[in-house]
Amino acid sequence: MSNDTNSLNDIYKGLPGGPQDIFYSQPEVDTKPTFVKGKGIYLWDEKGKKYIDASSGPVTCNLGHANQEILEAINQQGQKLSFSFPSTGRNQPNIELSKQVATMAGEGFERVLFASGGSEAMDMAIKFARQLRHAQGETKRNRLISCQPSYHGMNLSSLAVSGDPIFSEIFSDMITMGEKIPAMMDYKDNHNNGIQRLLEDEFVYQSSKLLEEKITQMGSDNVLAFIIEPVGGSSSGALAPPENYFNQIREICNKYGVLLIYDEVMSGSGRTGEFLTSHLWPNARPDISVIAKGLGAGYMPLGAMLTSAKLVDELTSLTGFNYAYTYNASPVACAAGIAVLEQINKQNLLQNCREKSAYLKSQLESMKQNHPSLGDVRGRGLLLGIELVSSQKTRKSLPLELNSVELFKSIAVKNGLLIYGRRSNQGIYGDVVLVAPPINSSQSEVEEIINLLDISFTEFEKQLLSLKALSYFN
Repeated sequence: MSNDTNSLNDIYKGLPGGPQDIFYSQPEVDTKPTFVKGKGIYLWDEKGKKYIDASSGPVTCNLGHANQEILEAINQQGQKLSFSFPSTGRNQPNIELSKQVATMAGEGFERVLFASGGSEAMDMAIKFARQLRHAQGETKRNRLISCQPSYHGMNLSSLAVSGDPIFSEIFSDMITMGEKIPAMMDYKDNHNNGIQRLLEDEFVYQSSKLLEEKITQMGSDNVLAFIIEPVGGSSSGALAPPENYFNQIREICNKYGVLLIYDEVMSGSGRTGEFLTSHLWPNARPDISVIAKGLGAGYMPLGAMLTSAKLVDELTSLTGFNYAYTYNASPVACAAGIAVLEQINKQNLLQNCREKSAYLKSQLESMKQNHPSLGDVRGRGLLLGIELVSSQKTRKSLPLELNSVELFKSIAVKNGLLIYGRRSNQGIYGDVVLVAPPINSSQSEVEEIINLLDISFTEFEKQLLSLKALSYFN
């Protein structure tokens, strides 16, 4: 069934079923490929065209596609024990994966609660924080703070703390939305109209002070937790504040008894060259971390909430934490997670991620010289964002009506390059595409990605010129 010239709704008009994205907002012309095969960093569509998966699925398939060791682990476990419900019995893969994750996560993360993905794991983190404080007698602590922009998941509790006004517009009459503080968006906020930039330390201080002001405004006895992404996803375009910012927010949370939660659904499980990004900041460890995506690496739905034995033991002694989803601690999913971690350790993939990300980022920075629409390059590890701009000098965004992310993605996919990005906050914070290949990518594969990005930027800028967008580059 061809999808080159018609919208998806046109293709399936009058027919039952349809792919998942038939529910999504539809472009006039549908250009998404239908994939039928994957191997390593590559995918093939139904017509035999080959693509390089520079978005990892997006940002999920950390080890690429068709990894035989992981598939064999899933098969073997399924033949032995396919399901076990935690409240009626334990299973060995759950116990083993919990031990491995806690060991790799280190001090302060001795306890691991599994879920089917990032949204569920974030929901569990919020529930755990609330029940802990409630059991401790701090029953007024029920308010949450996060950043604007940000993204934390798609169930109601995680939508409540995601930083996009559209969520509040639709769901605020159903749930209590979390409070927001401005994210530390150095590229745009700290530019001061091209006249003078604040020193980093001063900008960090001003940004972190916003958290303290929000806590005191809300009443410190009412605030339960502050939730933040160590490296943002598509909503903030791989926003990656410096260590000092996290040190300061840790001190502020300590001062007011506010729990600090890191959302590492994208940035965890090795994507930044550390198992947890928080390992980079020994003085800013969170009370709770949430991981997913790369933990199951696209082979099984898997996420986890990590916290300390101290907090779990205290809550267990008071009330226990008796909330669960059906597929918590699935033996098959946990077997996949064990195999993923074994691959990360056996192949020294944290080091590989650090090496390949340094090279990729340096090449993207160099590419700016030839591509005026290539603005900020940011992120950590192999979670990088490229901001599309009309001027590198002024950092001005391209006009909203161009929908530059979708335009660039469509050019890239035509060239056999899969990257990720979506417009959030109606584009008011700029348009960013993510480059996030698997952490086991080879040098030659990274070079192939760079070459295809270069070709795609050339075509992208030609299209802008054809749209009489030359003035946008002034």
